[in-house]
Amino acid sequence: MDFSYPHNNTSVPERPSRTGNINRLKVSPLVAEIRAQAFARSIPVSSEETLQFLCVQAAATGAKNILEIGTAVGASGIALLQTCPQAKLTTIEKNESFAAEAGRNFEAAGLSDRVTLLTGDAADILPRLESTFDFIFLDGPKVQYVKWLPRLKALLAKGGLLLADDVLLYGWVNGEEEVPKKRKMLVTHVREYLDAVLSDDELLSYIADIGDGICLSVKK
Repeated sequence: MDFSYPHNNTSVPERPSRTGNINRLKVSPLVAEIRAQAFARSIPVSSEETLQFLCVQAAATGAKNILEIGTAVGASGIALLQTCPQAKLTTIEKNESFAAEAGRNFEAAGLSDRVTLLTGDAADILPRLESTFDFIFLDGPKVQYVKWLPRLKALLAKGGLLLADDVLLYGWVNGEEEVPKKRKMLVTHVREYLDAVLSDDELLSYIADIGDGICLSVKK
């Protein structure tokens, strides 16, 4: 599948959101503080519109068993659990420092009893998971998305929702911007993921221009 089209601009834009100044993130003061501190330290956390969209989708689907790949310091996980009070969260983080901080944040939010925090590489952890999940948020290393897809499909319950974040990558993936040489392999892997989910007969998928791109896939 060809995601590119002719263009002339070779710079990497900020890709300002068309709705970012309209949408309002509704989270607890704790989540707002965790996000602010993370941004101040350049720790990757979801943008406001991405997190709001994520919470809306979780609420709309009535998520009860959530899997998150890429905990960071726990902001998105806390927001999801506060949005879905009936839900439990299994979340995976490779960075030990981030995972430790996330654990403290889950405890501060009073959510530790609803969270299974797994520290390590998702490539090693995903094969060991036995539960099925009705909501999966994929926000780990983008080069691994397509490699993890078969296992994520197996873990996704029928009717469940898989959301993959950052699938447009500054406009590189859909051809809006020229891909830097050092990023061509990364873009290739993300395009392979999108091609895989869009052509999969078991999944119904849609790419939304939210944040840096979110791909939603529902398992039929």
